[in-house]
Amino acid sequence: MNVLTKKQWMQKKRRKKYFKLILKTSLSMLILSVVIIMFSINFKDLTHSVLGLSRNTKIISGPEIIEMLLTPNEYSRPQTPLNNVSSVVIHYTANPGTRAEANRNYFESLRIKKNTSSSSHFVIGLKGEIIQCIPLDEISYASNDRNYDTISIECCHPDESGEFNDETYKSLVALTAWICCEYNLDKEDIIRHYDVSGKKCPLYYVEHEDKWEDLKDDVMTYIDENAVIK
Repeated sequence: MNVLTKKQWMQKKRRKKYFKLILKTSLSMLILSVVIIMFSINFKDLTHSVLGLSRNTKIISGPEIIEMLLTPNEYSRPQTPLNNVSSVVIHYTANPGTRAEANRNYFESLRIKKNTSSSSHFVIGLKGEIIQCIPLDEISYASNDRNYDTISIECCHPDESGEFNDETYKSLVALTAWICCEYNLDKEDIIRHYDVSGKKCPLYYVEHEDKWEDLKDDVMTYIDENAVIK
């Protein structure tokens, strides 16, 4: 059995003390690094939330969309490329009580009637169903001189007031949030047809500015609760 001298014993004690100090320092540095990273992430989220800045986000589970694309034609689906999306435009159908599919079929009929040009990328029905009429890399005929850089959403409504029912509203919020995340759009990029041309569309949300602001806030809240940073 080896017996340590006093000098050897003191050296071993010092080495043990230094090892503990190094271990403690390393652990403290690791904890500090984690705290800094977490603070940076939370600060980024807070900045985006307060200032409304774009985030590289993606909705965890996007809204269910029924694809019923229009037949290519010059009156409702000209197949003109949509190369840049700067805004999402909200519309109302101005046909109280009509279904999403009926409005989609109206757009389809224009290739035969040839009396006007009209369409929308999406139509949301009274039961919250979402029908896609135009691919997102093509323009729709919905928003006048903003057709070239916007995605359009037509919404059905139960009465003349133009107010969306709960089912339509919920689907609109989810779809708009998904589009905002896909194209890195901010709150101010959610606009009405009215903001483009002065037309009272969507009527209820032109006549009730507070409800329009609530709608946009609901979209931002939906993103906060259902999106992840890519």
